[in-house]
Amino acid sequence: MRLPEELTLPDGMIPEETTDPPVTPRDAATVVLLRDGPTGPEAFLQRRVRGMPFAGGMTAFPGGGVDPRDEEASIAWNGPEPEHWARRLGCGTDLARALVCAAVRETFEEAGVLLAGESPDHVVTDTARYDAERHALVTKELSLAGMLRSHGLVLRADLLVPWSNWVTPEMEPRRYDTRFFVTTVPEGQRADARTGEAAEAYWRTPEDALADWRAGHNGLLPPTWVTLSELAEHEDVAGALRAERSIDKVVPKIVRQDGAWRVVLPEPPYRES
Repeated sequence: MRLPEELTLPDGMIPEETTDPPVTPRDAATVVLLRDGPTGPEAFLQRRVRGMPFAGGMTAFPGGGVDPRDEEASIAWNGPEPEHWARRLGCGTDLARALVCAAVRETFEEAGVLLAGESPDHVVTDTARYDAERHALVTKELSLAGMLRSHGLVLRADLLVPWSNWVTPEMEPRRYDTRFFVTTVPEGQRADARTGEAAEAYWRTPEDALADWRAGHNGLLPPTWVTLSELAEHEDVAGALRAERSIDKVVPKIVRQDGAWRVVLPEPPYRES
């Protein structure tokens, strides 16, 4: 997929001096929350607070870096085992477990959606009862494993579907190796904007979100733009969740061209050089 020429990066996002050697990327997870709307699937988007160290002011999906405690193994788990996720995500078993846990934790912290239930075939409907735990997760006073254990909850890994793997370009001072997942909001739950990292949050069809970008109403980084474009190819959420995808590591490059900073994607299959 070629990025449009209009998709440029703000000058303030590009450092005046690059690091040599490049910064080692931090592992991270991003989750695309989906729901079916009147005209097709809709995605939950957040406009990040301006001034944040990474992607400030840009519109993105909920997500963040892996916490070391996301690797805790003492957790009730339903769905494909970490070994399966390791094969799908192209990493070790411990990291695969941590990425799935980070995806669940970040989705709860940033959007109030909790992919867990009281049994392997159950998902909680009232997440308000866990408001104190949500705050404690944000402040790192509590781990996801600790929260789930204390309430007898099972992590629903089966509700997550891997989508893609993007790595921040080498010249960036803050780099992330981010696995993207897609899921639906469980029945009875509502995604919200109660996070200090987002100035606003809303639902948009991928087509409308891209139209907002073309009209200059939002700023999108290449992974968000590509993901929205891919989701726009599906008529409903079920179709997106059934999509058979190869999770290859995409490592874009940043170039200065025609007076603007542009992102160049590698040719498929996106193998890191």
